[in-house]
Amino acid sequence: MIRKAVLATTGLTLLTACALPPQSVNRQQIADYEAAVASIGCELVSESDYLPVELQAGLTRQQALDITKYELAAGTAEALPGGGVRLTTGACA
Repeated sequence: MIRKAVLATTGLTLLTACALPPQSVNRQQIADYEAAVASIGCELVSESDYLPVELQAGLTRQQALDITKYELAAGTAEALPGGGVRLTTGACA
């Protein structure tokens, strides 16, 4: 049983290490996204959350979605039970 837990944890760590930033954005845009999400309370649930993030960070909807997927894959965001995402890094940690 412990062996399975260790293997699962190792696999999760390797997957997290493999999370690559989207090609459509640069590191500064990711930092701008994280700051914008923090400014609205760290959660993206509906249109009213995405619009200010896109405007503040200067991103398209697709770029915001790509960064959100990246944050989830990297383990710096978590899916909310009722839908949406909560950032868990930086000011949102």
